[in-house]
Amino acid sequence: MTGLLEAREVSVRYGSLAALDGVDLCIHDGQRHALIGPNGAGKTTLLNVIGGSARPQRGTVRFDGRDVGRLGPAARARRGINRIHQRPAVFPTLTATENVVVAALPRVIPRRRWWPGGRRRAAQHLAGPLLDQMGLTAVAAVPAGHLAHGQRRQLEIAMALAGRPRLLLLDEPAAGLSAIEVGRLVELLQALPRAVAVLLVEHRLDLVYALSDTVTVLRDGQTLAAGTPDEIRTSPLVRQAYADGVA
Repeated sequence: MTGLLEAREVSVRYGSLAALDGVDLCIHDGQRHALIGPNGAGKTTLLNVIGGSARPQRGTVRFDGRDVGRLGPAARARRGINRIHQRPAVFPTLTATENVVVAALPRVIPRRRWWPGGRRRAAQHLAGPLLDQMGLTAVAAVPAGHLAHGQRRQLEIAMALAGRPRLLLLDEPAAGLSAIEVGRLVELLQALPRAVAVLLVEHRLDLVYALSDTVTVLRDGQTLAAGTPDEIRTSPLVRQAYADGVA
């Protein structure tokens, strides 16, 4: 069965360092997949390759049946791959609503294309439900720079969804969040529509196991193990890696 995203034999080298060495990854429509492993395992590098900000020396990346290896991040976003980085990237002087409107503008199509301001009105119509979905209705008119860190993270997810992605890349979304904020984040991510597949890089295993259908463990740029959360929990290889203090 062909996956929505297929990365095959992906290898990335930085001089003599093999950041990735022949890694395979397949994600299907609506699937929640997590990448875990120690610092330097290659997780973020693989996310960069899939998102288009890095190119492998070897291997292929196909999305929705098409080779996207030569496309940059903007072109991949237009194809349906959106990424959320470790630090929320919002426009601090714009309100929460305006941030979502800006993110939605490239993807919305007004009912009447000749209608003056139709595209912006369509984006504004989309912003309200997305802010509500992310629990941000009460701060819709607040400049993003005045929001708490967790709220900015929620806003960035709303902005990503405004781009109507088919695959959402999350790079350590729980970084810097309090325990309460992490719990709220888990609830919001669990409620994402299954029309959106998710690839998650995260150190917090409680969050990984709560959200993921499948998990890949990377170590030294290679795949150490892959399977369901239960299979990863009970894998002797993964247990040994944890015992060695490398994850």
